[in-house]
Amino acid sequence: MDRVRHRRTLGVVLAVAVLAGCSSEDGPEVPTDDGPAGLRDAITSDSVQSVPVLRPEVLAEVPHDPSAFTQGLELHEGTLYEGTGLEGESELRVLDPASGEVLRAESLPGELFGEGITVAGDRIWQLTWQDGVVLEWDRATLTLRQQLPLDGEGWGLCNDGTRLVRSDGTDRLRFHDPVTFAETGSVTVTIDDEPVTQLNELECVDGQVWANVWPSDVLVRIDPANGRVTAAVDAAGLLDPDQRANADAVLNGIAALGGDEYLLSGKLWPVSFRVRFVEGGR
Repeated sequence: MDRVRHRRTLGVVLAVAVLAGCSSEDGPEVPTDDGPAGLRDAITSDSVQSVPVLRPEVLAEVPHDPSAFTQGLELHEGTLYEGTGLEGESELRVLDPASGEVLRAESLPGELFGEGITVAGDRIWQLTWQDGVVLEWDRATLTLRQQLPLDGEGWGLCNDGTRLVRSDGTDRLRFHDPVTFAETGSVTVTIDDEPVTQLNELECVDGQVWANVWPSDVLVRIDPANGRVTAAVDAAGLLDPDQRANADAVLNGIAALGGDEYLLSGKLWPVSFRVRFVEGGR
């Protein structure tokens, strides 16, 4: 999920139906060199028949601040919000969705490590990774209202219209009240009845949940009613070699733009991509 987690040696999933193996709750394992590539190979293999494999068709490129360690991305009423991470560098940002320009940025308190974000009415919720708190911001003024305790890690967050959906690096999506952030339930995410771990940044769209799978170039679409993955996207190759050289190279950040279009970005990426998902996985 980030440079710190590379050092932390979280397990890397190596097969589409075995994206699990070990969660952050089960204890760490050493990632193999073919982690992300192995995941892509598995999720796009002919042996996997249960879900369609899509690819992102690039419609346009949008500049992105290459210093932004992107953890969350969401478009709401024409405004693009971005949450960034790293200790002492984490921010909540307001962006121009057309130009990528940073219009406003507010720093998180102290050394908090920011994670996923979502809008819920007049507030913005922002997770922290391992700090044990979730932040509630006033959406209009971008002032911090309060910090509430968070059980477990915070990775991704989205709002499905009635509840908040959180990922924590395991194979579960956790549901929260949009006003109090009280946890109200959870579901295990699976492909072919096998758990899918390391679910990262989330986007709720039309009753489904899109999730980045860390640290790969794969996104999965999840039915939150039963946790089943209903589609996968092989998003490898968005950055060209020059762009990738100075980026963290981790795809992270998906924002629904309306219709069938999405904005995809990543940690320290110099550019974001406006895309639609089409048939024709590798």
